[in-house]
Amino acid sequence: MKTLPKLSFWQIFNMSFGFLGVQIGYSLQNGNTSRILSALGANVEHLSYFWLAAPIAGLIVQPIVGLSSDKTWTRLGRRIPFILGGALVSAMAMFFMPNSEFFAYLLPPLFFGAFMLLFMDTSFNVTMQPFRALVGDMVSEEQRNLGYSVQSFLINTGAVVGSLLPFVLTWLGVPNTPSSGEKVASTVIWAFYFGGGTLLLSVLWTAFSTKEYPPKEYEQYHNISTEEKKHTSLVSLVKDIPITMWRLAIVQFFSWFALFLMWVFTTSGVAQNVWHTIPQDSTSAAFNEAGNWVGVIFAVYSLFAALFSMVMARLANKFGRKTIYALALLAGGIGLISTIFIHNQYGLIISMLGVGIAWAAILAMPYAILSAALPASKMGVYMGLFNATITIPQITAGLLGGTILTLLGGKAIIMLGVAGLSMLIAGLCVVFVREHISENQ
Repeated sequence: MKTLPKLSFWQIFNMSFGFLGVQIGYSLQNGNTSRILSALGANVEHLSYFWLAAPIAGLIVQPIVGLSSDKTWTRLGRRIPFILGGALVSAMAMFFMPNSEFFAYLLPPLFFGAFMLLFMDTSFNVTMQPFRALVGDMVSEEQRNLGYSVQSFLINTGAVVGSLLPFVLTWLGVPNTPSSGEKVASTVIWAFYFGGGTLLLSVLWTAFSTKEYPPKEYEQYHNISTEEKKHTSLVSLVKDIPITMWRLAIVQFFSWFALFLMWVFTTSGVAQNVWHTIPQDSTSAAFNEAGNWVGVIFAVYSLFAALFSMVMARLANKFGRKTIYALALLAGGIGLISTIFIHNQYGLIISMLGVGIAWAAILAMPYAILSAALPASKMGVYMGLFNATITIPQITAGLLGGTILTLLGGKAIIMLGVAGLSMLIAGLCVVFVREHISENQ
């Protein structure tokens, strides 16, 4: 049996470089979607419902993409065609979404914006999932912590850029309030243009600098037998899911439930708790200033995550993946809960330290743990199925978010406390995860 070759740092870097642009776009979406939808007329109690379409679509699309990419081979490779296709659709949706009001002849602006959110988030997921599988395909067990840590670093570097863009554009003199008769600020529109363009360029870099292993060579590296290559239905694949994946799913549920609430309610919560304005006043200078600052603190937690990613592989090698994963999630829970008690915009930066550490671990540790437990011939489809552990908690949070907010008196900042509690539960659940060290790597 051939063993996977040891890759240079730059080979590992290049195969994940496209994630830099994807995350710039994803961060712009997370930091500004509620802001855009509020400007288009959505009530804060209904915001989580508009976010539902994207994870529902991802739940359906991801296993199909994974199964298809496992069986695909083209001149560009197995995973890269899907990465390129998803990036193209993502970029187009980013160009259209902040301009939704100008397509009123097709649909009411709020509904057009919701449809663009659906296309954008679904295509982001189509692009992200093969990136995860690509590292699992090409990186040995010895370098797996490094592979996913580099990916986490690039993701968070992209998140810093994407989160800061509206703030930086305001500093450069781009208007941060809508022009007369318009709904969305120019800073948001131009940030989305930049994000879409960067996404395409970075994905092209990965596509042309990374050469995937041809099918026969891939099978030799991963010791794939003829029996393993036989067609398997999704139903039988679900029945054979490794126990490691089931237990990681519990951790993922509480982690992503927390993240979804954070992304949906932070802008409204900070606007109320720090700027003392209301989401219904979404075109005011105060609300848009709060929106820009949310971009800043999202960039801050991404910066902390990028820095933590630089040492995370070494820490995981020394103390174990589970230990680092659990401690990071506990830090994130404490950070989110602390936002309730902070009424100064700069104090929120301290809260973001814990959130950033948790985010870095969420982007790397589950995949490092999972990829070692998966059969190489089914890497793509199982990574696609694993995406359900991201989308289902988001769907749950979307359905329950408005109700929880109403029960808590309509204070959006309290939702960050709920998110923090969920993150703490996730950290405690890591203890039940069973690690598996691959014998084929």
